[in-house]
Amino acid sequence: MNTILYLTILPEIFLTIITMFLLMVGVFNKGENSYNLVSNFSIAGLLITLLFILSGVIPQGTSFGNSLISDNFSIYLKSLIIISTIIILIVSNVYLKNIKLLKFEYVILILMSVIGMMIMVSSNDLISLYLGIELQSLPLYVLASIRNKSLKSTESGLKYFVLGALSSCILLYGLSLIYGYTGSIYYEEILNNIEISNIGILIGLAFLLAGFSFKISAVPFHMWTPDVYEGSPTTITAFFAVAPKIAALGLIARILITGLPNLIDDWRSILMLLSIFSMLLGAFSAIGQTNIKRLLAYSSISHMGFALMGITNGSIEGIRSLCLYLFIYLVMSLAIFISIIALKKDDEHVEEINQLSGLSKSKPMMAIVLSILLFSLAGIPPLAGFFAKFYVLYAAVNAELYYLAIFGVLSSVISAFYYLRIIKIMYFEDTLLTFDPISKRLRVLIYSLSVITLLFFVKPSIFLNMADVAASSLFL
Repeated sequence: MNTILYLTILPEIFLTIITMFLLMVGVFNKGENSYNLVSNFSIAGLLITLLFILSGVIPQGTSFGNSLISDNFSIYLKSLIIISTIIILIVSNVYLKNIKLLKFEYVILILMSVIGMMIMVSSNDLISLYLGIELQSLPLYVLASIRNKSLKSTESGLKYFVLGALSSCILLYGLSLIYGYTGSIYYEEILNNIEISNIGILIGLAFLLAGFSFKISAVPFHMWTPDVYEGSPTTITAFFAVAPKIAALGLIARILITGLPNLIDDWRSILMLLSIFSMLLGAFSAIGQTNIKRLLAYSSISHMGFALMGITNGSIEGIRSLCLYLFIYLVMSLAIFISIIALKKDDEHVEEINQLSGLSKSKPMMAIVLSILLFSLAGIPPLAGFFAKFYVLYAAVNAELYYLAIFGVLSSVISAFYYLRIIKIMYFEDTLLTFDPISKRLRVLIYSLSVITLLFFVKPSIFLNMADVAASSLFL
C-alpha cells in the first residue's frame, strides 16, 4: 500500500489506534480513575481527528481498491459526527457521575460506533457500507442497555437489538439483490450495469431503503425509537438522536446519488412516502406525550421526514439543503438534550414535561434558552430551525414536489402546538420544583449552542457555502 492510501483514511486509522489503546488503559485501571482517563484521552483523540479532517492534509480520492472514498461530502459529515461526539462525551462526564455510571466501556463503545459511522459516510461499495453499519450498530445495542440495573434501559436495549438485527437482515437482502442483478459491489459499476426495468433491482432497492429507514427511525420503521429514547441514559439518547442519523442520511444520499441515480423515479416515490408519513406521524404522535424524551423521539422522527425531503429532490440543491439541515439539527438537538440533563432536583433528572412548570420563575435564563430552542425546532423565524426547514422546502418546490412541500408545512404547523405547549407550561403554570445549580460546563455548552441557534440569521451564507461544497462533491 502506498502513502496516499493510508492518508485518505488517516482519521479512521488514528481513531482506531486510540480506541485500542484506551481499551487497555481502561482495563488496567480501576473505578472512577479508569473512566476519567479514558474519557479525557478520548476527547483529546477526537479533537486531533477533527484537526486532521479540517486541516486539509487528508487527500481526496479512493483507497482499499475503491472501497472507501474521501471527498468534501464525507469530510463534512465526519466533522459533524465528531463534533457531536465530543459534546456528548463532555456532557457525559457530568451526567454519568450524577447517575453513578462511570464505566470506561461507555466511552470505548461510543468511539467504536463513531469509527463505524466514519466508514459509513466514506463507503464506496456495498461491503464497506454494510461493515460500517454493523460496526456502528453493535456498540449502540450495548449502550442502550448499559444501565443494566434499570428495567427500562434493559428493555430498550433488547428491543433495539432485536429490531436492529431484523433491519440488518432486510438491508443485507436488498444489497445482495442489487449485487446479484448488477454484478458489482462498487457504486460506479452498479450505475453502469443497472437495468432500469429489472424487477429484481427494484425489489432490492425497496429492501435497501427499508433497512436504512430503520437506522434513521423513519415511519413505518420507527417503532423502536420512543422506547429506546426513554429507556436509555439521556446522553446516549442524545447520541442516538444525532450522530447515527447523520451517518445514515449521508450514506443514503451517497448510494442513491452516485450508485442509483438512474432509478430516481422509483426511489423518489418511496422516499416521498417515507418523508410524508414520518413528518405527519411524528408531529401527531408527539402531541399526547408527557415524557420529554418520548416527545423528542417523535420530534426526531418528524425531523427525519424533513431531512429525507432533501434527498428526495435528487439534485445538488436538495443535497445542499440536507447538509445544512443536518448541521442545524445537530445544534438544536444537542442543545435541547443538554438542557434536559442540566435540569435536576436532588440529583434526579427531569424527564416529565409537567416538571418544567414555572421554570421561568425558578430559572428564568434556562426558560429563555429552552424557549429559543423550542421555537427553533418549530421552525419559527428568524431562528436556525426556520432556515433548515426553509431550504428543504424551497428545494422541494423547485423540483416541483409540491405535495411534499405542502405536507412539510402542515406538519411544521402541527409540531408548533406541542413545542408551544411546553413554553406555556414553563411560563404560565405554578412552580413545582426548585432545581439544583447547573454545572458550569453544561451552561457553557447550552449557551454556546443556543447563540448559534439564535444568531444563525446574521450570516447563514457561511454554513450554506460549506453545505454547498459538501453537496457538490457527490455530483462530480
